[in-house]
Amino acid sequence: MTLSLPVVLGVGAIMFGLGVYGALTQTNAIRVLMCIELVLNSVNINLVAFSRFTADQALGQIFAVFVMTVAAAEAAVGLAIILMIARRKTQIDIDQINLLKW
Repeated sequence: MTLSLPVVLGVGAIMFGLGVYGALTQTNAIRVLMCIELVLNSVNINLVAFSRFTADQALGQIFAVFVMTVAAAEAAVGLAIILMIARRKTQIDIDQINLLKW
């Protein structure tokens, strides 16, 4: 059974919307990072869907691999920053953190 392009793009759009909503409304830093990952994964779904339904099928998948690489680097750096903040403070609430301000 093959899914049509609008169905796959709809799933990607719903994931993107949930990720953006979560990233803007959450105050926990780990949850914000997870929502950003959800946004990047929805972009990957759309890239692979477009590459499946167009003539050049490898281009979207190549871009998806690059997005996964950037997402992995973002997660590693973000978690490192959160761990350093958690060592200095008892909480990782975004509203309460001001360590990076002058």
